[in-house]
Amino acid sequence: MSKPVRVRFAPSPTGPLHIGGVRTALFNYLFAKKHKGTFILRIEDTDQNRYVANAEQYIMDALKWSGIPPDETIGKNEKFAPYRQSERKDIYKKYADELINSGKAYYAFDTAEELDALRNEYQENKKTFIYNHHNREKLNNSLSLSEKETQKKLKNGDKFVIRFKTPVDKTLEMKDMIRGDIKIDTNTLDDKILFKSDGMPTYHLANIVDDHLMEISHVIRGEEWLPSMALHILLYNAFGWDAPEFAHLPLILKPTGKGKLSKRDGDKLGFPVFPLEYKNESTGEISRGYREDGYFTEAFINMLAFLGWNPGTEQELFSLEELIQAFEISKVGKSGAKFDVDKTKWYQHQYLIKKSDTELAELFIPILQDKLDVIANEMKQSFDSDRLPRRSTPRNDLDYVTKVVSLIKERATFVSDFWDLSSFFFEAPTKYDAKASKKAWKQDTSELMKELISVLSNIEDFSAENTENIVKQWITSKEIGFGKIMQPFRLSLVGAMKGPHLYDITNLIGKEETIKRIEQAIAFFDQIKDIKTQGKP
Repeated sequence: MSKPVRVRFAPSPTGPLHIGGVRTALFNYLFAKKHKGTFILRIEDTDQNRYVANAEQYIMDALKWSGIPPDETIGKNEKFAPYRQSERKDIYKKYADELINSGKAYYAFDTAEELDALRNEYQENKKTFIYNHHNREKLNNSLSLSEKETQKKLKNGDKFVIRFKTPVDKTLEMKDMIRGDIKIDTNTLDDKILFKSDGMPTYHLANIVDDHLMEISHVIRGEEWLPSMALHILLYNAFGWDAPEFAHLPLILKPTGKGKLSKRDGDKLGFPVFPLEYKNESTGEISRGYREDGYFTEAFINMLAFLGWNPGTEQELFSLEELIQAFEISKVGKSGAKFDVDKTKWYQHQYLIKKSDTELAELFIPILQDKLDVIANEMKQSFDSDRLPRRSTPRNDLDYVTKVVSLIKERATFVSDFWDLSSFFFEAPTKYDAKASKKAWKQDTSELMKELISVLSNIEDFSAENTENIVKQWITSKEIGFGKIMQPFRLSLVGAMKGPHLYDITNLIGKEETIKRIEQAIAFFDQIKDIKTQGKP
């Protein structure tokens, strides 16, 4: 790189930040860090009609959670402050006037009614109205008016906009870092508005001026801005400035591959499209976020990186530092990247099982405490003290919870899945799966379970391996199928046919709790048998 790399992410605070915006920020961040450069956050709030008060803070919080904080922004290393466009209005007016004075732009006094009438007239003739070199010298602007008439309108306070005077009969040759060489016939372009009647610049002028003054070396942005590239290059030329290099990222597509991914797709298919949960203060509507849904930052970022970029290797799991080292703009594709819900969950699962059991246990304990409190309250309200769940271990025993996590995490995608996978480690079952019960608990099962209790009672070393060996020897000696014992055994401990290796469960909950649960199951099923017997004629 011939000059210092300075890139910017410049979102508009009009609502929550879509994951497409986060990916744009991520690619800018990766590019900057790869080249020892600077990543800037600038808030482009020139569209005051769509401004949302809490959106700016949401953007900052989203970048922080994503692990890609800006090097320069509002309140941080303000080398080129201010970083809100609404606070830079005087700057833009100066440059708009410069274009006017150099003949590169002009005042346009056309009213909305006049322009609507022209559009309708063109439409009736099956043409499309474009405000450019074809008609600009015939319309209500400073090109068709005399200098005296123009000054009179300005003095009288007539509403105006400032339009760019697009060069005529030029072939503009541009280069995009992703899409290669692009040629545009300037005669096909319209004269875009640079300065609005409300005294605010449009995106086009503010964007160019800010990028120049903030010494932006590379503009990495979404594909939706590709049609604006020609105007932006022309503006750089008009000011006599060197243009930055451009790269336009492919769209993130719906899971079907057809069309741009939207909030509606997430709502319909049950996944978030925003990094953080967002509450619309006007409607009260709450939109899901990846953070609140339980995704780890590392999984979220890894997933986003692969939406449009490919390292060219078989590696799929990258830390942020590894992404920085591997990232190349040349490896970003031109085609849209299809969002894959299942692949996103796969990334989450991979990062979950990579975490230490202790770290996961610490994340699980608050969830566990809440679950146990809810169960205890429900049981108390039922006034049935006999059904109060029996806890086999203190709920905040980190060592115990860590051991539980080690047995179940391979089956989980989110930490929130842990409870369903492990509740029986913390609470003795109070009910038993009906389908499993019908299959597992036969006429002679209670007697077999009583014999099993006797076998378990005599085991001194209750380790998983030793207990398993002794029980297997006993079953073999009885010359019965293993299922006749193992199915009701699991049902007694878990309440269903699920869970990790049975003897890992017995080892963890201990001999006393194991025997109590079998006794409880015997009592439960014997009671059902008695009820059925009494009901017979």
